[in-house]
Amino acid sequence: ALPPLVTGLIVLMIGLALIRVGIQYAAGGVPQIGTEQYGSLANWSVALVVIVVTLLLMWWVGFGATSGVSIQLGLFLLVIVAAGAPMVGRAFPGSINREAAVVAPGLMVMAVILFMGKVSGAHLNPAVSVAFAARGDFPWRRVPGYVVVQLIGAALAALFLRGVVDVSAAFGSTYVATGFSGGQAFLMEALLTLGLVSVILGTASGAQNIGVIGALGVGGYIALAGLWASPITGASMNPARTFGPDLASGNFSDFWLYVAGPLTGAAIAVALAYVLRGPGGGRTGSTTAQGSLFPEVRRSDAP
Repeated sequence: ALPPLVTGLIVLMIGLALIRVGIQYAAGGVPQIGTEQYGSLANWSVALVVIVVTLLLMWWVGFGATSGVSIQLGLFLLVIVAAGAPMVGRAFPGSINREAAVVAPGLMVMAVILFMGKVSGAHLNPAVSVAFAARGDFPWRRVPGYVVVQLIGAALAALFLRGVVDVSAAFGSTYVATGFSGGQAFLMEALLTLGLVSVILGTASGAQNIGVIGALGVGGYIALAGLWASPITGASMNPARTFGPDLASGNFSDFWLYVAGPLTGAAIAVALAYVLRGPGGGRTGSTTAQGSLFPEVRRSDAP
């Protein structure tokens, strides 16, 4: 059998290729680089085929179908709101202000955690999946599969918005503000993600053990971070959230910042969690990170 990381990368490449083929098919041709010839809404049945094929691939490599559907749906809903708000604001000028646009994703994350956290851990962010694994609360072998469905769920949401709202998906992505360097944007995304992952790991630990109330803390943090930091970087804190609109628009100019920054912040948050609460892998943290259906507890004697 192939190592889990290699298998995950293979499935990721196949899934993204299927999405691109679907876009080209719907457009009746091959889009030029930097353009968005994605065809009419009537052809978006192709996206449904991509979802089905993706789930079959995940089942083929041994990734739980229940978790796959849960994660893909969660990212779809998150990006529908996070990218949809600015895109709808572009289609209907003055209808959605910045405050509403940055608070909406926080509310959606809160809702998703409440209704599907028990199923899969409600991983809506690749940086969070990596952090849970580094903390010892989540098996590393599952990370590639989770990242695959996160990216595909985000991409499908952006493509759906592009077809329904009829506005370039570029307006739904996140960018560095004029006058700010890539280094400054990297530090900002790292700082914001440090706070986000710290909240997630803290509320998921046995020390606090606050259960679903943790959704309030996570959603509230996302809204608060967006209120003060969105003018600088868009306050993404999530590689998948930025990936979806970037793929749909064909523009990855700043994407590296939204991968490197969140992963760096997540790594620092894991180190701080160890300093503050010791090693992870206990019952509460593992159940929160993996869902309560089939959790793997590394340290059964730990809270």
